Amino acid sequence: MARRSITIGDQEIAPGSRATVDIPAALLYTHAPVTLPVHVVHGRRDGPVLLVCAAIHGDEINGVEIIRRLLQVPALSRLRGTLLAVPIVNVFGFTDRSRYLPDRRDLNRSFPGSERGSLAGRLAWLFKTRVLDAASHVIDLHTAAIHRDNLPQVRANLDEPECAAMAEAFGTPVVVNTPLIEGSLRQVCNDAGMPVVTYEAGEALRFDEQAIKAGLSGVVRVMRHLGMVSQRAVGRSRAAESYAANTSHWMRAEQDGIFRAIVPLGASVSEGTALGFIADPFGEREITVRASVSGIVIGRNNLPLVHEGEALFHIARFDSVRRVARYVRAFNRELEEDQEWAAEEPPIV
Repeated sequence: MARRSITIGDQEIAPGSRATVDIPAALLYTHAPVTLPVHVVHGRRDGPVLLVCAAIHGDEINGVEIIRRLLQVPALSRLRGTLLAVPIVNVFGFTDRSRYLPDRRDLNRSFPGSERGSLAGRLAWLFKTRVLDAASHVIDLHTAAIHRDNLPQVRANLDEPECAAMAEAFGTPVVVNTPLIEGSLRQVCNDAGMPVVTYEAGEALRFDEQAIKAGLSGVVRVMRHLGMVSQRAVGRSRAAESYAANTSHWMRAEQDGIFRAIVPLGASVSEGTALGFIADPFGEREITVRASVSGIVIGRNNLPLVHEGEALFHIARFDSVRRVARYVRAFNRELEEDQEWAAEEPPIV
């Protein structure tokens, strides 16, 4: 029995074909139309419908590049199932280089949205009803907020077996079991019984080549796990080896000042380790920022100017910190070999 076509927006995509669909989102006061762009790869054979989306926060751009590279992967020509690729969900924030929408709302706190709600609510409703509801599995791509940097990591509800299996397949060094946030994409997926994981890596408004490569490899590993692409099509990449954090803890500034970090992302730290220093411009009033717990640094503030109470380091705690630290050090070294299946192009530097 032949596979049926899939309809996204008002466009029908036949099996064995691909198309970019522009779903009307708004008409600006300049009379310029705004659309929600979706690229659909509809395989000839049955399989999952995987949604990969990015830039729900409009300034988080690493995911946009991950999706661009994903769409060049040769294995998509023999895809089982369907790939829905949405590189820019928050089209308003993306054009303004802003995390938020013009109404200052956070799109990732606005789901499931409303057809008659705020601008954020209407965009969330459009994305949910015209794209998300067609999917069976979801990968949501994010970065840290502005002036912060995240080690490649997956966040998921590990109490859900399918989410946990996708998180493990993604293969980042660190998996964080995070609670569901009201109004988030993960929350609405969970309510619908749809497995979803969130990938976090890099910094807002900055490309990070290693974060992009890790994200691309992770998405393809999940597709292989779901049976959408074959082992042979994506080569003999290493077995995924991830470690779930027991808890995570933010270290915060205890005074205002100029912050000098001395510990990089991915570092293994012990309780009491010096992470950096905060001083006034003359160095007359200086304090040392020390780790209050042992673990791996998975997030860091990159802005030297800090206020009291501001988040500086995000430390994840594990049963075996040394083992995780060894894997983190090996992770980036293995990315080059792991992407022989990808389309060849110069790296971003």
